[in-house]
Amino acid sequence: MFGGLAFLLDGHLLCGARSDGMLARLGKGNDGWALAIDGIELMVMGDRRMNGWVRAGPAAFGDDALRKRLLDAALAYVVSLPPK
Repeated sequence: MFGGLAFLLDGHLLCGARSDGMLARLGKGNDGWALAIDGIELMVMGDRRMNGWVRAGPAAFGDDALRKRLLDAALAYVVSLPPK
């Protein structure tokens, strides 16, 4: 889907990793805090804006505390979804 490693939980995409950053699924309306941080942007595929998904570039991805915060938020969202 985005050219990297994908990690799923109960059949839902949780996050992804590439050499140039990471993708985290935070859920629609849950991504505002992350988008306010330098180095994090809304995921865009082609010309489609993926609300609820954020992409952390190298600087943000390289910050252990921020990466953990993104992964914790992604996990909190994805565990709220019904299993596939």
